[in-house]
Amino acid sequence: MLATIDDSLQFLRGVQQEALILVKKNGAPIRHLLRALRSRNYRLFVAGQGVSLVGTWMQHVAMSWLVYRITDSAMLLGVVGFTSQIPTFLISPVAGVFADRWDRRRLLLATQSLAMLQAAFLAVVVLAGIVQVWHIILLSLILGVVNAFDIPIRQAFVVEMVEQREDLGNAIALNSSLVNGARLIGPAIAGLLVVSVGEGICFILNALSYFAVIVALASMRLHPAASPQAPLPKRNLRQELYAGFIYAYNFGPIRSILLLLALVSLMGMPYAVLVPVFAKEILHGGAHTFGFLMTAAGSGALVGTLYLASRQSVRGLGLVIVRATVLFAIGVATFALSSNFILSLAALALAGFGAMTLVASCNTVLQTILDEDKRGRVMSFFTMAFIGVAPFGSLGAGAMAGIIGPRDTLLLGGVGCLVGAAVFARHLPQIREKVRPIYLRMGIIREVATGMATAAEQPPLPGEHGSEE
Repeated sequence: MLATIDDSLQFLRGVQQEALILVKKNGAPIRHLLRALRSRNYRLFVAGQGVSLVGTWMQHVAMSWLVYRITDSAMLLGVVGFTSQIPTFLISPVAGVFADRWDRRRLLLATQSLAMLQAAFLAVVVLAGIVQVWHIILLSLILGVVNAFDIPIRQAFVVEMVEQREDLGNAIALNSSLVNGARLIGPAIAGLLVVSVGEGICFILNALSYFAVIVALASMRLHPAASPQAPLPKRNLRQELYAGFIYAYNFGPIRSILLLLALVSLMGMPYAVLVPVFAKEILHGGAHTFGFLMTAAGSGALVGTLYLASRQSVRGLGLVIVRATVLFAIGVATFALSSNFILSLAALALAGFGAMTLVASCNTVLQTILDEDKRGRVMSFFTMAFIGVAPFGSLGAGAMAGIIGPRDTLLLGGVGCLVGAAVFARHLPQIREKVRPIYLRMGIIREVATGMATAAEQPPLPGEHGSEE
């Protein structure tokens, strides 16, 4: 086992070295890579959220392992995944209206406090030795409701924390890097703690970690001029939801991005639900194996977000979305076929790179093209597509794994993602055509204004070569 762990650590160190090579290759100095941290409020957010996210990933891994340990059921893994995410599909649009109407910081303080209480209750039932599957399902559902409000509000709040609008894309990439840096650390710690002292300590540490982000939010100084929110017209909730939906549906680039994300979330992202099955049944490991597999996915995702943060413009992001989807599909399919631990680590690193590069790129494009008064609602649709659709995939993956096996389930998902990438690539010229004049009209920096134009349409930007990349 020690030899396997040593090989795993060497592999993960190699993935992190690749991140540094990508950053260096793009020629981005550290100050450019971290330019969004010029904003004090965003620095506070990064500090607090970074601590909290480590605890979140620890709880995620510990909960998945706890369910599989006490049930040996891939189906119940899917059920827990479904209950933790289905509220996002049902509630996120309402949260988007609230994000456009109310103070986003106060809303986030409320959601983070409720999430802390959920983790504390979970720790109590586990440490008391009375935990049952229905406890986990109920608490997962409660956390899902909290996250359904928290995620779209937090996405819309980013623009208020960043003082320079040109830093918005970098802030989104750094936020994704934060998530995946925690994803790199949290699962590895959780795997070791679960083996040594049990799952309960992971839930305690997660509850305590929420204090960091709550203090950070309370310490922010937001100026009214920095907040782009404008009061919504006096309409009822249904009218506001309908207006946001029509806006997103009628604008081709937003519609195409959301549909691609929904497809990938439905068919590809549920691979994470089946990782405990592969760790135990195919790779013949334990909680430490599961932890390293999740850490490998986080390592690849971290490379992807650092790559995006190091880019000096958004030029070529449309093509990046296509390539990232293809890489994600290949990673998932390779993991499905692998019976070798190191190959499985590499496959999940590739899948993590593709998934997070896809999501962060889509987020960046959406955040810079949407109308300001609809930001909360569009980001709620983004949350629905990315997270809200996932529970249907989780439930379906758990059920299909029991019928056709986990390997074929993931292979089918990989094929579906490849089809989605092909369709998006076919519509990419029309997407570029519609996005470019909007950036020009908004008067955003020149790199953004030409961000999705082809190299043939625009001369090279300063310090760049005339290629899509």
